[in-house]
Amino acid sequence: MKKRFSDAQIIGFLKEADSGVSVKELCRRHGFSEASYYLWRSKFGGMDVSDAKRLKALEAENARLKKLLAESVLENEVTREALRKKW
Repeated sequence: MKKRFSDAQIIGFLKEADSGVSVKELCRRHGFSEASYYLWRSKFGGMDVSDAKRLKALEAENARLKKLLAESVLENEVTREALRKKW
C-alpha cells in the first residue's frame, strides 16, 4: 500500500497541531481528513521521527519472525504427516 505521507511528515503534522494550529485548519492546509489526523495521533502521538523509524523496523522484524514461525510449523506438520503414512 502506497502511503501519501511519510512517517516524518505525519509526526510533523502532529507537532504542528500540538503547537496550537486547529485540527480543521491543519487538515485543510495539508489535504488530509480529520479522521486521518486522529488515526495518526493514536498511532504516532508523542513520538519523534527516530521512534517512528524504530517502530517500523520492529514491525518488519516481527512480520519476518512470524513468517519464519509459520514456515517452521508447516514443515513440522508435513514431517509428521509423512511419518504417519510410513507406519
